[in-house]
Amino acid sequence: MKLDILAFGAHPDDVELGAGATLAKAVSEGKRVGIVDLTRGELGTRGTAETRDSEAIAAGKILGLSIRENLAFADGFFSNDKAHQLEIIKMIRKYQPELVLCNAIEDRHIDHGKGSQLVSDACFLSGLLKIETQLDGKSQEKWRPKQVYHYIQWQPVTPDVVVDVSGFIETKMESVKAYKTQFYDPSSKDPETPITSKTFIDSIDYRARDLGRLVGVDHAEGFTVERYVAVESLFDLK
Repeated sequence: MKLDILAFGAHPDDVELGAGATLAKAVSEGKRVGIVDLTRGELGTRGTAETRDSEAIAAGKILGLSIRENLAFADGFFSNDKAHQLEIIKMIRKYQPELVLCNAIEDRHIDHGKGSQLVSDACFLSGLLKIETQLDGKSQEKWRPKQVYHYIQWQPVTPDVVVDVSGFIETKMESVKAYKTQFYDPSSKDPETPITSKTFIDSIDYRARDLGRLVGVDHAEGFTVERYVAVESLFDLK
């Protein structure tokens, strides 16, 4: 199955938080979209790997994903090495995405930066003919996405590209709240974390509103790029 967009997240919920509205909008436009989670989030203070699995499935249905996979790397301890790169390459070659989205280059959680560089490196390596991979006993063809974009997470990074997601913030919020163990729940008896406060869940909306304000729309999501984004004409820019 060829995808238009393949989004990677170090943990289930990373993609929803950083790019959920962008993916929902792409799906509404007929694009085929998928998510690959690197870990099961088993080190999270709240919930378990099993609850995160079920929550990720629910969130994927809300976003209208064509596929969702989990590579089950070790949460907190995966590395940007050959073995992990090859697993990412297999996913890229399997789905042949035009665009790849991945974690913020630097962020509060150490897995975010690691995951970002791992996926970025694998996107380059996936285009090399002499790196041979197999999936389900079949040799894979080389494939390199046209662009790699990094979504914004905890840190207030200045974006290079801003996507108008007006009308899709509600879908994003619904997909985020599918992770019932992870976010604001006044009835929960579990320990508090930086992402379980009401302030954090509210910040998802007001960040999108603020980025939207800066570009003259209701809501927006921002991304950073690894290389210049080219346009045919200055009139293509809004």
